Amino acid sequence: MSDQNKDAARRWFDAWNTGELDLLDEIVAPDAVDHDRYNPNASGGLEGAKRTVAMYREAFPDIAFTVDDVIAEGDKVVVRWTATGTHQGEIMGIPATGNKSTVSGIGIDRFEDGKIVEAWNAWDTLGMMQNIGALPQQEAASA
Repeated sequence: MSDQNKDAARRWFDAWNTGELDLLDEIVAPDAVDHDRYNPNASGGLEGAKRTVAMYREAFPDIAFTVDDVIAEGDKVVVRWTATGTHQGEIMGIPATGNKSTVSGIGIDRFEDGKIVEAWNAWDTLGMMQNIGALPQQEAASA
């Protein structure tokens, strides 16, 4: 089952990269729970997941995720990823800046019957906000 769940976790990123939201029907349970506290659609199950992908693709139409690592144990899959994109639409009330952004993150998905039923995500939200110019860049500490 772990290999099947790993494949489904990778397909999650296919939906992000292509914008084909119907792919999510195959891998996300209708009542899935997303524990990402920065996601305004977190409590929306499958439809919330679709709104989240659409929201980010509108803001970053050239968004591209790379899956860096996939690890599975039992009913959980961990994915370490990197995303790049150009801020060309509003996100979180921030108008488009045209700035490029690269962020990384790690997600843990719990599966039942081949579908994501619960997800936890930790990603560089601060870095994205700095990259798009919504927050000032921090100076590197000198030794």
